[in-house]
Amino acid sequence: MRGAVLHAPGDIRVEARPDPTIIEPTDAVIRLSATCICGSDLWPYRGIEAVEGPAPMGHEYVGIVEEVGSAVTTIRPGQFVIGSFFASDNTCEICRAGYQSSCIHRELMGAIGTQADLARIPLADGTLVATPEVPTPDLIPSFLAASDVLGTGWFGAVAAEVGPGKTVAVVGDGAVGLLGVLAARQLGAERIIAMSRHEPRQQLALAFGATDIVEERGDEGVARIKDLTDGLGAHSVIEAVGTQESMMQAIRSTRPGGHVGYVGVAHDVQLPGDELFFSHTHLHGGPAPVRRFLPELIELISKRTIDPGKVFDLTLPLDDAADGYRAMDERRAIKTLLSL
Repeated sequence: MRGAVLHAPGDIRVEARPDPTIIEPTDAVIRLSATCICGSDLWPYRGIEAVEGPAPMGHEYVGIVEEVGSAVTTIRPGQFVIGSFFASDNTCEICRAGYQSSCIHRELMGAIGTQADLARIPLADGTLVATPEVPTPDLIPSFLAASDVLGTGWFGAVAAEVGPGKTVAVVGDGAVGLLGVLAARQLGAERIIAMSRHEPRQQLALAFGATDIVEERGDEGVARIKDLTDGLGAHSVIEAVGTQESMMQAIRSTRPGGHVGYVGVAHDVQLPGDELFFSHTHLHGGPAPVRRFLPELIELISKRTIDPGKVFDLTLPLDDAADGYRAMDERRAIKTLLSL
């Protein structure tokens, strides 16, 4: 099969990889209908995260089940399925509490690499969720978004306690932040402030339900949020970047008693304890338990209530994955879908 492999920072190649096979009786093998490049894939691509040797890339996936192991009981060949970036059994005590991304048996899908024709899915019964029927091609981008960025944005909104009557600020205008806007609208937020200085992303944020756009960043961005909220700050803030600046911007944009849902993969973030102590800000986040939300998201997409697939503004064949990485690295694309 073909698969995208990172050989060194900036060096993505699509090359022949061994076809996956059933290793454990709980495995499934799927043929991908589409895959994509994630903002978090840019960390190793840029050399910020170290990569040892050629590494398979990708952790987002949808496709048709080709084969299942002998212990798989709820997933069968021919079904169209969606899974998240962590495989989980969905039965352990942590999973039952809704935190499947911290399952005691979790496996990281990025180590398998789903920017490929085929993928082995561990713990298939707990990881994969089938759609009611094989979707029409126009729905596939939205189901693919549910595999990570929609589920992550949704968790950011839930962690930030977004709800009716609340003002929400979203720090970060990548795919996760934009779909955090969509999630906030679906969860009933009264006002949604998207922080973005890029016009195409601003337009998509407005299409997803943002009511205000703030272009300022850092302390100026915080001041602007305070100006828009009578000096108090937002009730809920979704942090979707993962840098020191973005995390402090999120915390300082939150009113006392408010909530920050942080879902940007943190890199060298250090929080000042004294400031946090006196802020009365709730912090909740981490790797999104996408599996918790998949049934609800699949229903919303199937009924065409939401259209998160709009976040893909560049579609390329898998063989051109390197061009997709470059486009996202240079911010010429929000998110690249790789067709198969």
